[in-house]
Amino acid sequence: MKCVLEMLEKTCRQYPDKEAVEDIQSVVTFSRLVEMSKRIGSLLAEHISKNEPVIVIMEKSILSLASEFGVVYAGGFYIPVSIEQPVERVNQIISVLNAKIIVTDNTEKIKEFGFDGIVINVMDGISHDIDEAKLGEIRKEAKSEDPLYGIFTSGSTGTPKCVIINNGAVISFIGHFTETFGINKDDVIANQAPFDFDVSVKDIYSGLYTGAKVVLIPKKYFSMISNLLDFLIDKQATVIVWAVSAMCMVSGLRGFNYKVPDKLRLVMFSGEVMQPKQLRIWQDALPDVKFVNLYGPSEITCNCTYHVVERKLELGDVLPIGIPFDGREVFILDENNEIINKTDEEGEICVAGESISDGYYNNTVETEKHFVTYNGKYVYKTGDMGYFGENGELYFCGRRDFQIKHMGHRIELEEVDHAISQIDGVSMVCCIYIPERNRIISYYSGDIDKTELHKEAKSKLPGYMLPKKFIQVDTMPLNKNGKIDRNALRTMEG
Repeated sequence: MKCVLEMLEKTCRQYPDKEAVEDIQSVVTFSRLVEMSKRIGSLLAEHISKNEPVIVIMEKSILSLASEFGVVYAGGFYIPVSIEQPVERVNQIISVLNAKIIVTDNTEKIKEFGFDGIVINVMDGISHDIDEAKLGEIRKEAKSEDPLYGIFTSGSTGTPKCVIINNGAVISFIGHFTETFGINKDDVIANQAPFDFDVSVKDIYSGLYTGAKVVLIPKKYFSMISNLLDFLIDKQATVIVWAVSAMCMVSGLRGFNYKVPDKLRLVMFSGEVMQPKQLRIWQDALPDVKFVNLYGPSEITCNCTYHVVERKLELGDVLPIGIPFDGREVFILDENNEIINKTDEEGEICVAGESISDGYYNNTVETEKHFVTYNGKYVYKTGDMGYFGENGELYFCGRRDFQIKHMGHRIELEEVDHAISQIDGVSMVCCIYIPERNRIISYYSGDIDKTELHKEAKSKLPGYMLPKKFIQVDTMPLNKNGKIDRNALRTMEG
């Protein structure tokens, strides 16, 4: 295969009338999903050229999924963006991409962005005639190296970065992923992640590859745990691939005292470090389920390592991030860029092999910084620190810089600082992350009060980047090098 549409169409030929995707409003078969996608693609093909970025601004739904595949049918690549993102961030995304076209189900909302390009209403797309001749011409030019999607991560300069993943990378990874865990046409995958978070890629494309049904869990259910568990039971979910924070909502709020979704057979999690106490609650409630810890940044297409949890965890246990998937090579480099072969010695986690991103869109500087050639191999340097244990498995032990994982998202604290520093009344700002409390704290000096600062920051930052607490200080403590003393700040958190 050289294009994910081949994956979709092959499954459609095998199971044309099988339910493919279900959202809160409706359900579609594989044949209907292909039809909708082709209709949208035929309309988009009138407006875009090959490998052009198309922003899809919608909440996750059957329509947004069909829109993404429609972009691929039209020869472009899609960038999913939540309609709840602040205007300022969406405008940054548009600027980075130099995007000329947006697909949405809310054209009124798009007016807030001051976008002067083409806005396509998805409803016009699904009523458009299919142009098989045009779509066929586009397909003939398709290559596995063609970009498939872009995912935005935080940027240390205050500008978000767009990770580009091509068709071949997803096809290779999903093949290994579904085979490793035995995902098949009889599974029901309950999707938690929004489409602008690459955890969703595993849900979407595992369904396309195997014929499994994907059900999209409404976002609101994660603040209504009884509804969430009712949903999993009602849909007879067998597989979930969730962010750690989503799993901890269930265990932390004692959801299993209400009901247990006993059809689950496979529970996978990633995005943050899973606390043994929380995982143990899941293990006790679902003793026959296989639990898997997944690791990997967006730049390597979802995940590069996995660890199957084979016993109940005890407090104090350290959960490995495991062994590489087939097609991947994972190694650790020291500060001198030498490979570390000793056990228990920390270094930077690096990844080579299949499915490595082509880099950051329109950002050569950051691409060359993180994607390098090492011993003749194309390598992504993750910035994560880790070590190999005596069992041969990899362990994660933090970030090399101030990048963090919070609420399942990878965040540069400098970007949060940058956004807050632009608010009137803020003189200096420094954000730190308290991992044991899973919270971002923002320290600032200036004459703006905390309530107003929180309001202004909320208008600039998505929810997962918004500090939990703002602490006003007279002056920032400095270390001997004249830099902000972060350790001193930590002692001020109350």
